[in-house]
Amino acid sequence: MKTKPSFFLKHKVIVVMPAYNAEKTLEKTYNDIPKDVVDEVIVVDDDSRDKTVITAKRLNLKVIVHKKNLGYGGNQKTCYREALNLGAEIIVMIHPDYQYDAKLTGELIKPIKDNRVDIMLGSRIRSRAEALKGGMPLYKYISNRFLTVVENIILGLNLSEYHTGFRAYRRNVLETLPLNAFSDDFVFDQEILISAHAKGFKMGEIAVPVRYFPEASSINFIRSLRYGLQIIYTLVLYLLHNLGLKINIFN
Repeated sequence: MKTKPSFFLKHKVIVVMPAYNAEKTLEKTYNDIPKDVVDEVIVVDDDSRDKTVITAKRLNLKVIVHKKNLGYGGNQKTCYREALNLGAEIIVMIHPDYQYDAKLTGELIKPIKDNRVDIMLGSRIRSRAEALKGGMPLYKYISNRFLTVVENIILGLNLSEYHTGFRAYRRNVLETLPLNAFSDDFVFDQEILISAHAKGFKMGEIAVPVRYFPEASSINFIRSLRYGLQIIYTLVLYLLHNLGLKINIFN
């Protein structure tokens, strides 16, 4: 993807896509990204077993390939490090599984560009009926709702979803947080949000349609259970941090 001259945009916006076996959905996701609001797209491949890398190179995207699988969180660490090195002022993370509507990237980043928030989330939970109609498994919907309620109560926020793979960050958020202290597993997504909240960064959200289908990435029930327990543990660490204990992910 060609980079537009900097005078066309007030902020340099880079989209990062942490990819693993995304050959069937990467191109569709990329095609939906509004090119008039994005400067560059980076794909970080986490040792995929399919043709994800070939597809990304065919699309002329910047591609970074892990020689071994580092995990979902490990993949994102590479994504953000590379985007920061390229001078991004706003970093948008989009799962390349076509589950999220990338056409809404402009709407997602607008509150950040307007200096109203530091982090924006694309929530799939506009309504229960819509989420389930979009294919979200019932057990995922129930666990999503339960964990979101718990997080809202403990963090004192009122977000509709914390578990989205479509989100945007202001540069200084990623520069401030101790990314290397976070997990390389799926709970990375929650550690980064809880740590950001602990440091006083502001979060907002927009609603995005949900799309579940066989090619969309998903974790099984056992991994989902482990993910939920890791979130609860992270929230306990947050409470201990508020009591004055030194916790590495909040330093």
